[in-house]
Amino acid sequence: MDAFKFSKATTLDRAVQAAAKSSTAQQGAEVRLLAGGTTLIDLMKLTVERPREVIDINGLPLGRIEATPSGGLVIGALARNSDVAHHPTVQRDYAVLSQALLSGASPQLRNMATTAGNLLQRTRCVYFRDTAHACNKREPGTGCSAIGGHNRMLAILGTSKDCIATNPSDQNVAFTALEATIQIQGAKGQRSVPIHDFYLLPGSTPHRETVLEPGDVITSVTLPAPAAGSRSLYLKLRDRAAYEFALASVAIVIKVSSGKIQYARVALGGVGTRPWRSIEAERVLQGHDADAANFRKAAEAGLKDAHPASENAFKVELAKRCLVRALTMSIKTA
Repeated sequence: MDAFKFSKATTLDRAVQAAAKSSTAQQGAEVRLLAGGTTLIDLMKLTVERPREVIDINGLPLGRIEATPSGGLVIGALARNSDVAHHPTVQRDYAVLSQALLSGASPQLRNMATTAGNLLQRTRCVYFRDTAHACNKREPGTGCSAIGGHNRMLAILGTSKDCIATNPSDQNVAFTALEATIQIQGAKGQRSVPIHDFYLLPGSTPHRETVLEPGDVITSVTLPAPAAGSRSLYLKLRDRAAYEFALASVAIVIKVSSGKIQYARVALGGVGTRPWRSIEAERVLQGHDADAANFRKAAEAGLKDAHPASENAFKVELAKRCLVRALTMSIKTA
């Protein structure tokens, strides 16, 4: 870890001004904001992140979890993952989010990790985290070692010739199925971004992971009111039962009435370069019978554009089965 200056932000404006010093929001930043630090500190130890200044924002009043007038929920950027997962409203109305959070990391990490920090969680691709190897996400233009290397854990959806790194988050898959909106305070004022527009595909610029610009600070996430009569569920498949990233995961919000699917939202994790909203699967499901045949059709549609690498072709069928299983489980609880 390189030497760096450490300070604390006492106001949101101070945090915005500090973040604006960064050369870009994602790569080569001279200033980093510290929340839980569960990703940042690791990457600083590996010299993947080498900020000259680290600013602690934990003193800012951004940890609230409260209802909105429209029946939704606002989750502050600094709300700890464990607090969100165990919040009574989240458990009752947004079970998929509670389940996703509890399936990730360990209790100790969940006690530190924050909502915004999880939104910005970096990939676990071994080549991104090892500065001895070429990585376009870490150093644009150097190449992608993963494409011809160890890529068993990496993405099969949304990849490009320059990057196949997987988004590692569980929380953000649930947020995608719940159609969350992210509130941002920046040098140019406030704005709200739907989560589907927040993450960028790697294309030829994999170092740009989100729409954040220098000076932008996430302040909260808003969840809409749950669809009346809907249920939600998160299913995660992994190599071991705890403290492991997903090989494939599914977040579902679904409403079934008289045997037909009235409402469906589907998001996939562990298989995409970003949390993967599957509009294709939703189209197959909505308005049709809630049965095994349609579940399999939805799975086929959701994975039709998969492009596996040398070691992860198994993820195509695994993700399909994960989706079918999650749908089956969801209607059994309805």
